[in-house]
Amino acid sequence: MGRGAGDGFISFANQMKSPKYIAIIGAGAAGFFAAINAARLNPSAKIVIYEKSPKVLTKVRISGGGRCNVTHNCFDEATLVNYYPRGSKELLGPFHRFSPEHTVEWFRSCGVVLKTEEDGRMFPVSNDSATIVQCLLYEAKKSGVEILTDTKITGIHPLPSGQIQLKIENKGEQVADAVLVSSGGFPSVAGFKWLAELGHTIQAPVPSLFTFNIPESQITSLMGLSVSNALVKISGTKFSQHGPVLITHWGLSGPAILKLSSLGARKLAEMNYEFEAEVNWTGHMNPEQVKEMLNASRKYSPKKNVYQTPGTGIPKRLWEFLVYKSEVPENTLWADATSKQMNRLASTIQSDKYTVKGKTTFKEEFVTCGGVSLKEVDFKTMQSKIVPNLYFAGEVLDIDALTGGFNFQAAWTTGFIAGDSMAKN
Repeated sequence: MGRGAGDGFISFANQMKSPKYIAIIGAGAAGFFAAINAARLNPSAKIVIYEKSPKVLTKVRISGGGRCNVTHNCFDEATLVNYYPRGSKELLGPFHRFSPEHTVEWFRSCGVVLKTEEDGRMFPVSNDSATIVQCLLYEAKKSGVEILTDTKITGIHPLPSGQIQLKIENKGEQVADAVLVSSGGFPSVAGFKWLAELGHTIQAPVPSLFTFNIPESQITSLMGLSVSNALVKISGTKFSQHGPVLITHWGLSGPAILKLSSLGARKLAEMNYEFEAEVNWTGHMNPEQVKEMLNASRKYSPKKNVYQTPGTGIPKRLWEFLVYKSEVPENTLWADATSKQMNRLASTIQSDKYTVKGKTTFKEEFVTCGGVSLKEVDFKTMQSKIVPNLYFAGEVLDIDALTGGFNFQAAWTTGFIAGDSMAKN
């Protein structure tokens, strides 16, 4: 069959069609990953990253004490989602498409090998975040991605054509075929105003990774001491967590505290960070078991000093503090300890209460829960359900995770899927 008269015109028109313009707002982990993936899948597209600050990949640089905790070696998706207090349900499908295992392989293919530490966290073998930064910068440049720093987007306006117009501070306007918002989280709702104006619901941001301040307790005199497996509860709530607890000069920290702060982020914010924390220093013993432990000491070590005979797994300095707090006189022998004193000591060991007043951000890492409502995003594509051709990735979404590389994994995964969708749609 011969070609119709208009076939040549259609072919010529297709050849003259402008390349797809993909704009990415935010030069963080999610933004870079999306840009690189989109460029690889659609080499003809023009892909531009807009960053309001003079630097890119700032969180990548400081993460993990400057080593960059790239991901975690939890390679089972069903288990992995349990590390996300917000976003666990929505991330299950995306993690099947791009998991921590895929992340490891992606960086390996770019010449960066990751190593796993005892707690499951994964870092570059160089122990230097610059390795990850340089890798992303190189791959972006190689793929033809343009990076504009000191360039602030002040408005997003959908057009009848389906395209999106960007307003750029002091630099006019730009029309894009697809726009990814990967600007990270904001400390207040005001930071999300430009997205709320598009019709998106914003979940109010609150800190989700912090330590507990206990300003009026003598336990801070034990700063630097850690307990390998304690159980910490927030009195009057359902929140509790097992794990290592570190005593600091301001209060309590360590993995168990950080996990608890993430799980209870919204509730603790409602309480204005004033609440009662209850610690079981044995981690697993119930009240009766603790009493049995103390009675065993009375029976088998009657001539020993109570202060000098620590209970199961409790460091000596902490033990002495707990005995003192239980009002057991110095030089008391086990044989001379009264039942009342033993009951107080058992209660202190198993249910040690502290009044928390305030919080402290964990190192340089500021993580929030809150952001664009997950109900308004299609997690198969990361596209907005409100505005066509608008996509989201990373911490701008109401997603946050426990410490250990999980927040970065959410950035890699959502960025990868967004890049795939923008390149193909």
